[in-house]
Amino acid sequence: MTGPSDITDYVRPRFDLPKPLVLVGLMGVGKTTVGRRLADHFSLPFRDADEEIEKAAGQSIANIFSSLGEANFRDGEHRVILRLIDEGPQVLATGGGAFMHAQTRAALKDKAIVVWLKTDLKVLARRVANKPHRPLLKDRDPMDVLREHETNRYPFYAEAHLTVETGDQSHARSVDLVLEALKTYLDTHK
Repeated sequence: MTGPSDITDYVRPRFDLPKPLVLVGLMGVGKTTVGRRLADHFSLPFRDADEEIEKAAGQSIANIFSSLGEANFRDGEHRVILRLIDEGPQVLATGGGAFMHAQTRAALKDKAIVVWLKTDLKVLARRVANKPHRPLLKDRDPMDVLREHETNRYPFYAEAHLTVETGDQSHARSVDLVLEALKTYLDTHK
């Protein structure tokens, strides 16, 4: 004989996104993985700004950084992000420094819902260690880089519409936290 289950399945809230959802945050926080899952949930396209930049430039992010420098990379990143957010509702994962660019930040705050995914630096350092595709970590200690980014980027990330503390948990749980925060935000900003 079976009795009532002690386990209650969490039902993710269903609602529509009126404009693009943009994820910002430090490297390793899960913008791409969480973004893909959010896009699946909403049945919307997922775009990774870094992948779109590589397609537009015909070369890797690391090559763009080394051949053109960070300033030129950020200008190209800005143009690609503007093009993407003008394409309507979607989920867009940005590079960690994208929201630092004043014009990019202003456009995203105006035309999208910006969510800052935030996680403890020790968790991020563990996730990004030994990742050769991250040009800002080249020949540097990940924790040192992340501390610098915390100092330089957190004041800008704080301008996002929402901040979601994801902690060191599953991507599925991070998706749930973002959905809960989004639902509350949209209900209060009708």
